[in-house]
Amino acid sequence: MFDTITNLPLHPLVVHAVIVLLPLSALGAVLVAVKADWNRRFGFLVVASSFVAAGSSVVAKESGEKLASRVGLPVDHAQWGKWIVVSSGLLFLSVVALWWLDRTHPESRPTLAKVLAVVQILLAVLALVFAVLAGHSGAQAVWGRTIDKTTVGTYPSG
Repeated sequence: MFDTITNLPLHPLVVHAVIVLLPLSALGAVLVAVKADWNRRFGFLVVASSFVAAGSSVVAKESGEKLASRVGLPVDHAQWGKWIVVSSGLLFLSVVALWWLDRTHPESRPTLAKVLAVVQILLAVLALVFAVLAGHSGAQAVWGRTIDKTTVGTYPSG
């Protein structure tokens, strides 16, 4: 199911959704954590983008496992990818909870929401770090040997 689309591996196609949406969601999560008023006004956009980012991370992980069964397993990349799924899922849950708390307490942010806002900022940073580590290790696995063997302006033979 998560193997190919139009005879191309699904994984390199879907990871772009994660790499774009997860950092945007993390940035949005930090912004709405800092300012409750922004969360009340724009929190739904952060909820939606973090939902799609978390869902895309699951599809990326599953399609990555299918691709690995064809081309081999880049162990570091697979490990970081698993942490993206966990961190993006936790970020999504945090974003939803903080958005709900801020909307149900329009006068001021309660203590629980303030604590959750701090946790949300930490989760956003963590998700971003995992995305960078997974992206770098994946790019290294795919392109590292080619880049090491070539120079700019030359074309590999064969």
